[in-house]
Parts: sequence; structure tokens; C-alpha cells
Amino acid sequence: MFVLSLLLLRGGSLADAQEDSQPTEYQIKAAFIFNFAKFVEWPTAAFPKASSPIVVGVLGENPFHDAFEKTIRNKTVDEHPVVIREFRAATDATNCHILFISNSEKGRLPQIIKQLSGSSVLTVGEMPGFTETGGMINFVLEGTKIRFQINNDAANSAGLKISSKLLNLSVRS
Repeated sequence: MFVLSLLLLRGGSLADAQEDSQPTEYQIKAAFIFNFAKFVEWPTAAFPKASSPIVVGVLGENPFHDAFEKTIRNKTVDEHPVVIREFRAATDATNCHILFISNSEKGRLPQIIKQLSGSSVLTVGEMPGFTETGGMINFVLEGTKIRFQINNDAANSAGLKISSKLLNLSVRS
């Protein structure tokens, strides 16, 4: 898994990854999201207790199915267990730490970003214009490689600090 994590952070290739253990696109994206948690610093108020979990949410249709569960089972980040939750409304997701906004929510994206304003939620998507609309991390395909764009201004506005290591691996919008 460590080698896969390194591959992913350098721009995971669907072709390269499939040669080894044939992960799906969403298994790769789930691993990316898990690794994003290692390179983002949340305000201390985002965790009621030192042992509180990092909550990864999915808003809208869940394209990951069981990929998240397989990727994060029994894993922690800075001693925080990682849990997955599905949400139907952005207002329900203001207490999660990372929120994947599904393509099914594309038509409501500006409203969702507005509803999350003031909360320390790292928003992740995979749709054109995501970071320009105020989303923080957007998956993009470059050939067969899964890469990501970062809107650091949006992250800073939410009180999140993204590591320079992660910022350096992102691609321009």
C-alpha cells in the first residue's frame, strides 16, 4: 500500500496501477483522498477530542461503492480513525472533514459550496470548473493518469492548511 500511495501522490496512472493489482479508478481516488488527509491540517476545533475520527463524506450518488471501506479499513491519520459517511444534503456534512461531492450534485455545486462556507470541510470533486466554483481539490485525468488541482485560497478560507508537498504535486487549473 505504501508503494501505491507514492504512485498516487505522484499522479496515479490507471494503466500502471492496473498492472500490479488492478485497482479501479475509484479505488485509486479513494487512496488519494485518504492520503490527502495526511497532508491537510484542520483547526483544533474540528476535532472535539484527540481521538475523534476524521470523517470522510460522500455527497450525492456514491461512485466509490465499497472502495473507501477497502482502502481505509482499520487505518488512522495522526491517531484519528478514519470513517466514511454518506450525506444527502450539504448542511448535514458541515461536521465532516473531507467531503467528496459527486457529479450527481453538479447542478447544485455553487449552492453546496455556499452552504459549506464557514466550516472546515475539505471539498473534493471530479468535475470541470470545480475549483473555479470554490471547491478545493478536483480530480482530473491526464491521459491515463489521475491528477488533482488545488484551490488553496478556498482551503485557506475554510481554515485548512494544505502541505506544500501536496500543493507541489497538484496541476494547474
